[in-house]
Amino acid sequence: MVDTRDKKVLELIKRITCGERRALSQAITFSESTRKDHRDIAKGVLSKLNNNNDKTVRIAVTGSPGVGKSTFIESFGLDLINKGLNVAVLAVDPSSVSSGGSILGDKTRMELLSKERRAYIRPSPTKGSLGGTNLRTQEAIILCEAAGFDVILIETVGVGQSETMASQMVDVFCLLLGPSGGDELQGVKRGITEISDLILVNKCDGQLKNIAETTRAEYSKALQFFRRREIDAPSYPKVLTISSIEKSGLRDTWKEIKNLITWRKQSGMFFKIREEQKLTWFHREITNCINLRIENSEKILKKKKELEKKIRKGLTLPLNAAEKLALEIIR
Repeated sequence: MVDTRDKKVLELIKRITCGERRALSQAITFSESTRKDHRDIAKGVLSKLNNNNDKTVRIAVTGSPGVGKSTFIESFGLDLINKGLNVAVLAVDPSSVSSGGSILGDKTRMELLSKERRAYIRPSPTKGSLGGTNLRTQEAIILCEAAGFDVILIETVGVGQSETMASQMVDVFCLLLGPSGGDELQGVKRGITEISDLILVNKCDGQLKNIAETTRAEYSKALQFFRRREIDAPSYPKVLTISSIEKSGLRDTWKEIKNLITWRKQSGMFFKIREEQKLTWFHREITNCINLRIENSEKILKKKKELEKKIRKGLTLPLNAAEKLALEIIR
């Protein structure tokens, strides 16, 4: 006999796989919710969906605020739709530290793309999650793939050098840069540039065109001093110039993405990357489950508050207190 929850799960799966946008949005909302009944439905849906869809392309787009991520994603997304592809955009907005709220204005910034029948834009708050993504972005990717989207674009918060979590969820990691006089090369030393597959110098138009070309050349030279990763195809990572306004460089960007994915599939790296991403997801969920157990246990919360008082008074070190609480959790 099928219980009520299972009926909801099966009905939601049916609607999602039929491409119903409202069902997809509802499933992502359940996934992001902290309510147990919502999370149970989300886990029921996800456990029955295919999370090994290697036909889709997952792309992260990161870069500092103001570099033009939303404009690029809209132009790039429209170009992909013109190629006959279905495009989903998972846009992550920073949450307020004080109120916890988020503007979630990505649909406004991508007005043309949001009107397309073959496009889906889902803004989500970070809710305190670090790394430029939402805690449930990985789940949203699987739900979008089940709904029939060929390309999943993840627009990160744009916090700079720390957005490595997004790279642990996608097939191709794109770093968007603005034209500069060379000072930005200080940021090429380490950090986010090391994990980028494509570096896109945006705003290569008008008076900034020559500066953008110079920036591309400087970054191309700098990348020669980086240690090659096992997952890097020959001649990758690459630096390209693009103009989101003039729509230039978008076809080359898609061509390079496809070339890189083809090489990784032929070499077996594509599947190795996705396997490692599942393990990373698993490890992240362990931490999340431990945090939830602390929050939902009066006994553990009481012990936590006692330890916090001792830390404030200097009676114990934070590391010792953490070990004691950990022992309390695993009992």
